[in-house]
Amino acid sequence: MNKTVSIIITLGLLVALFIIFSGNSTSTNNDVNQVDSGQNIEMKNGIQYITIKTGGGYSPNISSAKAGIPTKLIMKTSGSFDCSSALVIRSINYQQMLPQTGETEIDLGISKAGAPIQGICGMGMYNFVVNFN
Repeated sequence: MNKTVSIIITLGLLVALFIIFSGNSTSTNNDVNQVDSGQNIEMKNGIQYITIKTGGGYSPNISSAKAGIPTKLIMKTSGSFDCSSALVIRSINYQQMLPQTGETEIDLGISKAGAPIQGICGMGMYNFVVNFN
């Protein structure tokens, strides 16, 4: 193989690695203390739904929800290939691999005020918390 072809292949591999490890530039998953502004929580038919996006971490990683009402967590993945797909929520004995793309609904039951729910990735690198008030 001549030198030019080797350089082109090497540059292509470096660009591919950069794209894979830099993530989506429009994503805000890498914000360390990203707090929701209530936009990830909605009520439908008396049930509170909290949506958390996964991939390179969890977004938002801090949410505030109402206590005392039935609550479901929606984990939304979109091409997630990292450890955030291996979700653990110890307080409800939940441990599952999330699909690479799709939505996973997790029933949290009726949470009590002051009893947060914490999710963590399988490697312990990323986490999120839902505070109930």
